[in-house]
Amino acid sequence: MKPNPFNRRDFLKTLSYGAGALTLASAFGSIQAMALPQGKKLGIALVGLGGYAGGQLAPALQETKHCYLAGIVTGTPSKADEWSKKYNIPGKNIYNYQNFDEIAKNKDIDIVYVVLPVSMHMEYTIRAAKAGKHVICEKPMALNAADCVEMIAACKKANRLLSIGYRLHFEPHTQEIMRLGREKVYGKVTGVDTANGFKYNGDPNAWRLKKALAGGGALMDMGVYSIQGSRYSTGLEPLYVKATEQKTNNDLFKEVDETIFWDLEFPGGLMTKGKSSYNNNWGYLNVTAEKGQYGLKPAFSYGGIQGFTPQGAMNFPQINQQAFQMDDFAQCVLQKKQSRVSGEEGLRDMKVVDAIYRSIASGKKEKII
Repeated sequence: MKPNPFNRRDFLKTLSYGAGALTLASAFGSIQAMALPQGKKLGIALVGLGGYAGGQLAPALQETKHCYLAGIVTGTPSKADEWSKKYNIPGKNIYNYQNFDEIAKNKDIDIVYVVLPVSMHMEYTIRAAKAGKHVICEKPMALNAADCVEMIAACKKANRLLSIGYRLHFEPHTQEIMRLGREKVYGKVTGVDTANGFKYNGDPNAWRLKKALAGGGALMDMGVYSIQGSRYSTGLEPLYVKATEQKTNNDLFKEVDETIFWDLEFPGGLMTKGKSSYNNNWGYLNVTAEKGQYGLKPAFSYGGIQGFTPQGAMNFPQINQQAFQMDDFAQCVLQKKQSRVSGEEGLRDMKVVDAIYRSIASGKKEKII
């Protein structure tokens, strides 16, 4: 691979967010990064202070240009103290799950980011919208598609924007994959093979392994990325799916799926392959087109994503995906426009997830409805 001439600081400086400068749209065909009112930054409250909030979102909010970490919601007093000191969060912006609704009175907080177990996504998205806050909800959006519909309806009723935490839609290599398929640079896409997973060796009592809290296992956690990969590579929505499940550790994964394989059928007869696992270190996206192959490996990680085309390696800079994601949503709020990763985008994935589980149960091809 050729040396990358960019570093993140130079990249941001080059693209800038100011009027008259290059935008991410001109650079990668996606983001519209427009200038905001002078000094205006929106306040974000993180709901749930687990590993992703602490390891990725909070640090990213130290780099964002148009939003900042204004508040937190946690049921653990020691975490409240720790975060308050670390990020200089005033006591009036710290909430727990009992007094959460009082956030409606807090003008410091414009956006609530729900980073809770999946079973709590719907409740806190709806409560946040009713409190007058715009919402980012982490993926997977909810336990099932029906819950997604309720979340979308609640946000629309409250006239609040809803976005799902699909950070990769702001990642340059991924955006290039979208462009190559959309513009048919190498001809029509004829196939996609994608997989995401890791070997789980964490806490056997973690919420991710509890069906009531997680909704499912590797498919919900890892597989959504593979489903997304097939959808944004082709620019199409799947019609049918046939899926099978494999389980080697029935004790650890007694409540949730370990490894799932599926074939998606798209309009025109296009077939794509996907898989997810808590027992395999997977992370790739391979696209076959009429004039060659291209893809990503690693494809779905927080950093270090690499891409290839028939002409060789992609040479885009690495960015802080979460910072770009949250900055874009702040701009959407200020400009009163829908996020490209709206609630409807999350709903589309959950319709596929629901159909995959139905196919495993029935042993047949299932329609995605």
